[in-house]
Parts: sequence; structure tokens; C-alpha cells
Amino acid sequence: MSEELNLVRDLAVILISAGVFTIISKALKQPLVIGYIIAGFLIGPNFHFFFNVTSAESIEQWSEIGLIFMMFGLGLEFSFKKLLKVGAGALVTAGTKAAGVFILGYVSAKAMGWTDMESIFLGGLLGMSSTAVVIKSYDDMGLKKKPFAGLVFGTLVVEDLIAIILMVLLSTMAVSNKFEGKEMVLNLAKLVFFLILWFLVGIYLIPSILKQTRKYLNDEILLLVSAGLCFGMVTLASAVGFSSALGAFVMGSILAETVESEHIEKLTHPIKDLFGAIFFISVGMMIAPSAILEHWGVILFLVFFVIVTHIIFSAVGAILTGSGLETGVRTGFSLAQLGEFGFILAGLGVSLGVMRDFIYPVIISVSVITTFTTPYMIKFGEPVHRFLAAKLPDKLLARIDTPAKKKKSAAESSVWKQLLTSYFTRILLYGVIILAIFIASKLYLVPLTAKMFPSWSGTLRDSFNAGVTIFVMIPFLYGLGVNRGSMSEQIRVLQKDSQNRLPLLGLFIARIFLVTAIITGVISSYVELAGWSILLILVAAATVIIFSRRYIKHFTALEGRFLQNLNEKETLQRKKAPVATTIGETLSEYDVRIETLELSPDSLLAGKTLRQADLRKNSGANVVKIQRGSHSFVIPGVDTVLFPGDRIIAVGSAQQLEDLKTFLKASEATGEKEKDFNVVRTDLGEESYLTGKQLGSLDMRAFHCMIISVIRGEEVFTNPRPDFVFSPGDHVWIAGETDSLHWLA
Repeated sequence: MSEELNLVRDLAVILISAGVFTIISKALKQPLVIGYIIAGFLIGPNFHFFFNVTSAESIEQWSEIGLIFMMFGLGLEFSFKKLLKVGAGALVTAGTKAAGVFILGYVSAKAMGWTDMESIFLGGLLGMSSTAVVIKSYDDMGLKKKPFAGLVFGTLVVEDLIAIILMVLLSTMAVSNKFEGKEMVLNLAKLVFFLILWFLVGIYLIPSILKQTRKYLNDEILLLVSAGLCFGMVTLASAVGFSSALGAFVMGSILAETVESEHIEKLTHPIKDLFGAIFFISVGMMIAPSAILEHWGVILFLVFFVIVTHIIFSAVGAILTGSGLETGVRTGFSLAQLGEFGFILAGLGVSLGVMRDFIYPVIISVSVITTFTTPYMIKFGEPVHRFLAAKLPDKLLARIDTPAKKKKSAAESSVWKQLLTSYFTRILLYGVIILAIFIASKLYLVPLTAKMFPSWSGTLRDSFNAGVTIFVMIPFLYGLGVNRGSMSEQIRVLQKDSQNRLPLLGLFIARIFLVTAIITGVISSYVELAGWSILLILVAAATVIIFSRRYIKHFTALEGRFLQNLNEKETLQRKKAPVATTIGETLSEYDVRIETLELSPDSLLAGKTLRQADLRKNSGANVVKIQRGSHSFVIPGVDTVLFPGDRIIAVGSAQQLEDLKTFLKASEATGEKEKDFNVVRTDLGEESYLTGKQLGSLDMRAFHCMIISVIRGEEVFTNPRPDFVFSPGDHVWIAGETDSLHWLA
């Protein structure tokens, strides 16, 4: 069989086996991911059936594509804005878990007699949970909108970033056999630099391009463009030393800020499901029964270690952020598995010769077993929370469920704090762009000028390069030096108090020196200048950049376009749903949520008023708006009547909204079983029931039947009139319920 046919055969085996075992999983009310893993185990290299997969390399490539699409889908649902909202909590949770697991993992490996490098690698890799497994499990269980889901996803993203840093750090340690703190800091800075740069450039360019081409974008073109952007960012991330999963997530996060995000998510969902299935099947194929039998003791210990430590440290980290007992417990049980980065790091250690070969299949077995147990652990989190809530002392529960810090209103916040936050954020963002311009100048402009102007002297070329670089930087240097937006408002407030004038002057001088220092660095990197002459040039240049009106229009356009693209989705959402958006933004810090529910056509509440339905009494949630076609009822009165298909916008806590869903579901009528329907022909004789009768006098609809057509000789009467009289020999076609048809015929 040719290689191409082998590829098709393998794909057929994968998809058919996935279909069979997911049907079995669904019938047994088990998560689909378990069916995928079992299918992969049976069609892998450990069994020799006629339907085994023949090309493991192609499966690995497809599974990589599956991981890419899953991370892309996660980015579409969990944008950078959402990541920033849960950033502190996710960072603390992931950091607590990674540090705790690393220490205990290192100690455990040393106790088993492993070497120092093996212990370090094991401690690092055991702290990684699986983003792909959790996403799939949450999809299957319908948990993605739960209050704790945001913290879980945020923690997983931070863990992926930690894993990327660990890959670089552990590789360096394996080669040099020593800890390189400087290398870790540099790689962390590199990661932050590229994330900010990609986000800034992506938000500036991509929404603008989509907006300009919107009239040409049908489903097919939008799917192609989205997939192309995803794989383009994957390629770029891989080229600078990051994982493909991170690149896919970044592009998903950028597209999540566009108005097309929901449409893109809908288009890519079937592809994500298809290749995601291949990914989980490939995980099942990695199970090695021989390794399990030989090292079953180590595997069982590590499985127990991963589950227990992940639950404990994740829960503790979440509770430390003030998320509460339920979120802490549910987060811990959701993250109780060893992810794909675990065996990636194990494979790295083996390939570098610092880990023994048997460790890799052991880690894969631990990953597969904990992947298998993940859906059950997620389900087990709820009863464990109920048990702890009932058994823990009230004082301890009160402390755990009290937020770590009280949220302050805008009126209570420090204006100085807001100003400094705005300023340092601006330094970070524009500093990244300025650094990117400088790096691009060194990499591309310098060799380009050397090629284009070979007759120029070195000093002339360097001066030209420095001038071009600073010219391109001017809009962003202007942004660092001039008050913009909220900064201007904050400074006006502070200027009312004379005590703030001196600090504000100091901040102004610091900004001038910052711009001056940047220009100094750029020029000195190209041209050797010394003495007071360069200082005078730099001060003059900084003054021109800060105060010149020439650059204001250009910079305002750049900044305005970026902010417009960044906020376009929220602006559109605010216009479409002002009530839901206002409540969501105002009360996002608390357990106050808003959700849209549709009243089923079969609901027994249809036709009742809000007073009669008493949704508040049965759930605790409040109805703030009812959307009926193009009509809206904001804060509807108690006498507002509910209609089938009404979109009910309700506000309440997560539990209250869940109770409202349950109540609305319970109010749906079960309905009678539909009777059999048929179309039959009857030939009328002298004694037939219809013979001699007028159609209008029969009241056929009382029998749940109707006359469709009558054939009389050469004539055909379709839908005959009520005064039609039936005659012997007529061929009558009757449609209706089967029982009545037999009687009429």
C-alpha cells in the first residue's frame, strides 16, 4: 500500500475508533476524553489488531495541530483582558502550585535515589497541568461559565508560560550543570517583550484589516484568514523559541478583541473538535504496558503525588487570593493531572542525557492515568467542597471566604496611584515598541544601508541609521513625554493642591530625562560622540519631541486607532446590550453575574405574568430585561406577560442563576407522544363512509385528517372545495393520524 493510502487508512482507523468509543462513553454517561484515550490505547503499537495505526509520525503531526486549535479556541474565549482581570489570582495560584510541587518533587526524587538533575527535572515537570484536557473536560461538562472557570483557565495559561521558561532554564542547566539565574531572567524578559509586542501590533493591525475587508468576508474566507493568522503566529512563536501552543493562544487572544471573535469561534469549533480528538487519541497511544508493569510502583506513587499535591497547592493558592473555599477546592480538583508539558520536559531531559531512559515512559504513563482520572476529579470537587463547608469551623470558613483585600471605589482610590500606574504602564508599552524598533534597525536597517550605500563612510552610514531610527521612534517618544488621556485628567486634579506641584515637576523632569536617555542610547549605539555637545543635542531633541505640534496629529492617530480597535468589541456590546454590559462592568468584582436565558416554547410559564411566574421567589435572581424580537422591556413590571421565545436577562449570584436555569427547565411541559402520521389512498364504493357526503359537512379536522386530492376519471381535484360531493369510484388521498385513517378508509 502506498504512503498516501496508509495515511488515509490511519485517519479512517482513528476517526472510526474515536466515534465508536465516544458513543460508548456517551452511553455510559462518561466524558468523551476517556473514550478518546481508550481508543488510542487499543489502536496504538501495544496491540496488534488489523486496524492498528501504521504511521506514528503522522499522528504526532495531527495531534500537534489539535493542540494548536484547542489553544486557539481558548484564546478566543479567554482574551488578554480577561487574563489581566484574573492575572493576580492566576499568578499566585500557579506560582504557589509550581513552587510547592517543585520542592516536594525534588525531595521525593532524591529519596528514590535519583540524581540531582533528575530530581530538578522531575520537580519542574510534575507541576504542569494539562490545558487541553481541562478545556475538553469543561466543554463536555458545561463548566466553562462557572465562577471558578476563569481562575482555572488563567492558572493554566500562567503554567504554560512557566513551562516555557522551565524548558529554557532546564536546558541551560543540563548543558552547563549549574543554575543560570541570569538566563532565566533574560528569557522571562524576552517572553514579556514578545507578548506585549505581538499584542500591540496585532490589535493595531488585525481589527483594522478585518474592518476594511468585512464586506468581502463570508464564512469560507473568514475561516481561511483566521486559520492562516493562527498558524502564522505559531510559526513566529516557534521561530523566536516559544511553543506552538503559546503562539496559537496569543493569536486567539488578539482575535478575541475583534467583533468577529464569536463568528470565528463558531467556524473553527468543528475543526478544533476533529483535531482535538486526534490529540487525545495520540495521548492514549503513548501508554506503554511494559513500562507500567516494570515500574508500576513508581508510577502509582507519582500518580498519587500529582493528584494530591496539585489539589492542595492549587487550592491553597486560590484561597490566598481571596477567591473563597468553593473556588479554591474546585480549582484544585480541576488541575489534578500531569499535562503534556510534563512529558515534553521529560523527553527534553532524556534527549540531553541527564535523565535515564525509563523515566520518559513512566512520566507518559502518569500523564495518561491522571488524564483519565481528570473528569472524575472535576466532578468530585463539588461534594468535597460541600463536605468541607459542613465540617470546617465557622470562624475558619468566614476567614477563607472573606476576600483578601477589599475592593475600593474609584472615589476612594489614590489619584497619585492612578497617575503612576498610567505612567509606568505607558513606559512598559511604548518601551517595548521603542526597543522593537531599535532591534529591527540593528537587524535590518544596518545591513540594508551597507548594501545600498557602499561608498558612504562608516560614520556617515551610522549617523544616517541613528537618524532614521530616532525618526521612527518619535511618535512613541512623544507618547512618553506628553500627558495623554486619563493622565491629563489626573494631573489637573493634582494641580489643585499646591503641595503636588513640586512632585509633578519632578515627574515632568524625569520624563524628559527618560526620553533623553533613550535618544542618548540610540545615538551612542551608532555614533561615538562625547562631551557637552551630545548632551545639548539630546536635550534639544527631547524638547522638540515633547513640545512640537508637528508630531501630535501623527501620534494621536496611532494611539486613537489602537484604542478604538481595543475597545471596539465592548463599544458594540454596550450599544447592543446596555443593561447587561453596565451591570457586568460595574459589579464584576463581586459574585454578581448576568446571564441571558430563553423561555422555551414548551414552557408552562408562557402566558403568565412575572408576578405569577414568581421567578425571584423560586431562584433569588432578578429579571432586569426581557427582549422580545425588536422590543425590549427594561426593568419589566410584575404584570409583564411572558411569551414563548422571550430572552430573559437575569442578574444574581452564580448559584441564583443556576437555580433559575433549573426552575425554567423544570417548567417545560413534557408533551404527549406524537401519534403516527400517514398518507393513504382509498377507493370509494357504494357503501364507503365518504360516498355521497359533502366535504364541508364531514368536519375532517375533528378526526385529525384532511383530504389532499381526489381523482375522478381524468380529473384531479387538489384540495377540493367544501361543497365537493364524493362519488363511488373516486380515488381519495387522505392525510392524518393513522388510527383515524383506517376508520375513514
